[in-house]
This record gives sequence, C-alpha cells and structure tokens, in this order.
Amino acid sequence: MNPFESLGLRHDGRTLWVLDQTQLPDAEVWLDGSKPETMVTLIQRLAVRGAPLLGVAAAASLATFAHRGASTTEFTAACAALRAARPTAVNLMWAMDRMKAAPDPIAEARAIFEEDVRLCEGMAGHGAALIQDGEGLLTHCNTGGLATAGIGTALGVIRRAHEQGKSIHVYADETRPLLQGGRLTTWELRRLGIPSTLITDSMAALLLRDGKVQRVLVGSDRVAANGDFANKVGTYGLAVQARFHGVPFHPVAPCSTVDLACPTGAAIPIEERDPAEVRGYGSLRWAPAGMPSWNPSFDVTPADLVTSLVLDRGVFSASELSSGVLVRVCAKEQFPC
Repeated sequence: MNPFESLGLRHDGRTLWVLDQTQLPDAEVWLDGSKPETMVTLIQRLAVRGAPLLGVAAAASLATFAHRGASTTEFTAACAALRAARPTAVNLMWAMDRMKAAPDPIAEARAIFEEDVRLCEGMAGHGAALIQDGEGLLTHCNTGGLATAGIGTALGVIRRAHEQGKSIHVYADETRPLLQGGRLTTWELRRLGIPSTLITDSMAALLLRDGKVQRVLVGSDRVAANGDFANKVGTYGLAVQARFHGVPFHPVAPCSTVDLACPTGAAIPIEERDPAEVRGYGSLRWAPAGMPSWNPSFDVTPADLVTSLVLDRGVFSASELSSGVLVRVCAKEQFPC
C-alpha cells in the first residue's frame, strides 16, 4: 500500500498506525491498527474517534488486512465487525459498505482517505465565510484533525478563519464522554496557535448571555434527511441556549455524514457507554462506586434549532433543510446496507 498520513492516522506502506486519543494531551502514543479485530477495540474504547476518521481508519485497516492476504470470507467477516463497532456515527457504516462493494479495497481505502481531505477543505471554505473578524466562537467536543483525515469539520472551519487572519477567540466545551473537548480540542487549538479558553459545558449559557460568543459551531456524527442531527451529548442543550440568546448555531459535516435512510432524528440510534465513565475518569473517581448512572454518548438536535448547516457543498438554512435540500445535494453519497 502507498503511505499516507493525517494528524491521527499514519500508514507506512505495511502497517497502519493510530494515535491513541485516550492518551492525549499528555502523551502521543501510536498503536498498530492493522488488524481489523484490533481496530474494533480501538474504535470502541475511543482510541480512534470522530465520525469521518472512524470511516477512514476502518477502511485503512480493512485494506491492510486485504493487502496481507485475507480470504474473501475473512474480509467479509472483518467488514461486518468493523461496521458494527459503534452504532451512531454513520461514516463507519458508509465506509464499510463502500469497501465491501469495491473491486479493489486497497484503492478504495485510499480514495476514502483522499475524499475526506477534500471534504474538509470544502467545509472549511464555506464555513469560514460565515465568521466575522473579532467573533467569539463556541465549540463542542472535538471536530478537528483528530476527528478526520483532513483539517476537520467545525474546528476546520475555525482553523481556516484563523488562517485568513480573522481575530477570533474560541471557547471549547470540555464535553463528555471522556472530556474530548478538554483533552483533544484544546490540544489542537494550542498546536494551531488559536486563542482559546476551556470551559465546562455548564458554563456555556453564561458566555452566551454576556455576549462573549457570537457564533456556535459543532460537528455531527449523523445527519438525518430533514436536517436533524446527532452529535456529542450536550449539543442539544447548547442549541437551545443559542436560540434563546439569539446566537447563530451551525453544525458542520460532510455529505458522507448525511444518512438519507433516516427521515428524522428519531431514527438515529444513540450509543450508550459504560456508566462508570460518569462516575470518574481513569483511576480517579468522584462519585460513589456503583452509583446508578446514565451515559448516552450523543443527543439529537432538531433542524429547526439550526441557523444553517455547513456542508462541503455549501451552507444550507433551516428553511432549505425543511424543503428537502439534503436529498438533492447528498443523494449520490449513499451506499445501501
């Protein structure tokens, strides 16, 4: 296989290496993700995460498996296991359906990687045009180069605005599960030199009330045909707060994250994780052992709370979403189960 590299993924021609995102921000540890069964584990424990990157990483692992001589039966079983590794992020299913149908899985995996880089550039260009000089921006979870093969979705938009010389300040929600905004988004923002402040999720309303935030940009793990979308838990509450305070709210996603088989957000499956993640992190516990906990990874934000959806193909208002624009602009991205 030909080598390729992104912020969180590397292939040296023989081995697929994954940056273990559970070790950030303190250590940059690269793990071998060449075997699909290993990749399933890495995906499930969030060592590799982010809707677009899940599809890219799973495709690369499957292609490496094929390159090493996997039989058709082994390949098909590995594809099914990877496809089922996480239920909400549709890019994983989308990529596995492409790999299963491809006559050349190695070339297809490369195409998926390169396409994601281009999709990120499209989102960045369209989204950065919305951002005005001097704005305070609020984001949720991690949506940058760690979540994609390119520069990111929502954080890619922010990065492009910064590169254009716009004076911006980013407020990053720490975000559950596993504090991905606090650990990962802040790591990326500091690498990029973008002025930023970390907050807890419960502080966002105060920033909005006090006029410190002029725009909210978030990612998405699955967008329904009507524009409802699933994103990391807490996004729905953030959308409600933004609407109350009159602050524009923009999900950012590639067309590969649009699932036309889901007519509305009610059809999006929501992953629930180990309740222990609510009681503590790593070896640190702040709640009584065994305390009953609820730990959904995602929530669904209705399209009527969206100011506009930023796609790689343009920016679409809530009224356009309600008119069925996604069916027209994203139809060719769909791959049937």
